[in-house]
Amino acid sequence: MSSTLVKLISECFIKPLGELSPEAKQPIHFTPFELAWLNFKYSQRGLLFRKPPSPDCFSITTFLNHLQHSLSATLTHFYPLASRFATRKQENPPSYVIYLDPENSPGAKFIYAKAGATVSDVLDPPDVPLLVHSFFDLNNAICYDGHTLPLLSIQVTELVDGIFIGCSFNHMVTDGTSLWHFMAAWSEIFRSGGQSVSRPPVFKRWVLDGYDPIINLPYNHQDQFIERFENQTFKERFFSFSSTAISKLKATANSECNTHKISSLQAVIALLWRCITRARCLPHDCEITCSLMFSTRARLNPPLSDDYFGNPVHIVGGKATVGDLLAHGLGWAAFRLHEAVINHDDKAIKEEVESWIKSPVIYKRIHLFGANLVRAASSPRFDMYGCEFGLGKALAVRSGCTNKCDGKITMHPGREGGGSMDVEVCLLPEYMKNIQSDQELMSYLMID
Repeated sequence: MSSTLVKLISECFIKPLGELSPEAKQPIHFTPFELAWLNFKYSQRGLLFRKPPSPDCFSITTFLNHLQHSLSATLTHFYPLASRFATRKQENPPSYVIYLDPENSPGAKFIYAKAGATVSDVLDPPDVPLLVHSFFDLNNAICYDGHTLPLLSIQVTELVDGIFIGCSFNHMVTDGTSLWHFMAAWSEIFRSGGQSVSRPPVFKRWVLDGYDPIINLPYNHQDQFIERFENQTFKERFFSFSSTAISKLKATANSECNTHKISSLQAVIALLWRCITRARCLPHDCEITCSLMFSTRARLNPPLSDDYFGNPVHIVGGKATVGDLLAHGLGWAAFRLHEAVINHDDKAIKEEVESWIKSPVIYKRIHLFGANLVRAASSPRFDMYGCEFGLGKALAVRSGCTNKCDGKITMHPGREGGGSMDVEVCLLPEYMKNIQSDQELMSYLMID
């Protein structure tokens, strides 16, 4: 296995092209959506590509230079990713304000590494190999560390026959929507050789009416709210649902509830909620939760632009006892999730934000990774496979080791498109063993 070890070759920092405008140098203040995530670890997503078969068709030096130049041009538009956090404190009156300071702009980190592994070493094992975790940087960083660490780190790992581009990004600065917006812009500039993007990001902060855009946290020192925890190792496996299977899941869930409101995503998550619960063999009176992390952009009134750059996410969830969840059908579980999402409308979001402003809470591990939880993140609606860098369509999307827990499910579009989905499921080893023989799950995975 020593040949698969990842070896660091070089690293540097990439800055935006040219000087920032006076407007772009102004502090960017975090919203309540974002400040709650100070203890969250950096999120990690990456794309695996196959190298051209002939060495005459590919130069790693030329490729890296092109990546770096296009990244610099992209950061000109997404300049907050090159900057760092700052904290302004005063004692009288007490004040503790964390913000993003674009004038402090050391750049995004860019790493080149090599591994003796092949594409098959990544894709062929039934479980995601631990090797994949070494394709990412900043494995132990939390969002608060953006004061001193880069807000974005790109690690390009050259395999024997492939290239992996891994992104570690500060989740206070970007959610999944903003990450894939950035990746699409980088891909666009890489392919065009230009410096402009078709969808410029929007940095103007959302502010709750009647409240100061500058949030003053009720602390005197970081030790009052910072919590660090080690990454745990779980079994991670991808389950692929064809577009036909997704259609059948959605139709079944809606038919059982005599409705047409349940979405494909809600149906898939409901299926996995039921299957993971069975795999855990919990008592029937045990209460369980399935939570969904989702963007509030479209749910606010007026809605935020899809190009709004930030982390305007909330968490909602459906609850049930094990007995109820398993005694009822797929549709019953899916409708619990549907109701949780629908009820979290503009009024509910703003009430939650107002409550947070009056009594700020910085999430800790117990808030994020509770017991008997199924947590869904990311979205099959993100155009992950549209991000190309001269190597054709990516072979796969993978994530790193951060923010993993037993019951975490990460949603991706299927590579073949057409409404298919690939779901990364993270479980304790004994539960992963159990879920592989779950008849309900396997019945849908077998549909082509």
